[in-house]
Amino acid sequence: MTHLHTWRKSSYSDDGNCVEIADTHEPVLVRDSKNGAGPVLRFHPEQWRAFTEAVRDGGFAFRS
Repeated sequence: MTHLHTWRKSSYSDDGNCVEIADTHEPVLVRDSKNGAGPVLRFHPEQWRAFTEAVRDGGFAFRS
């Protein structure tokens, strides 16, 4: 199934810690870029939009 979609990475991705998405409009597909044959998460477009807006707005505090 996933080979039928065009996958893309964020331009902010580094050399290995990234995900790819395939926006099929229903659903948005997300996978680990290092494991293209691995599992795929599926999100309703509204869920994906809410998640990405929360990330942009600083809704997730990353601590080292």
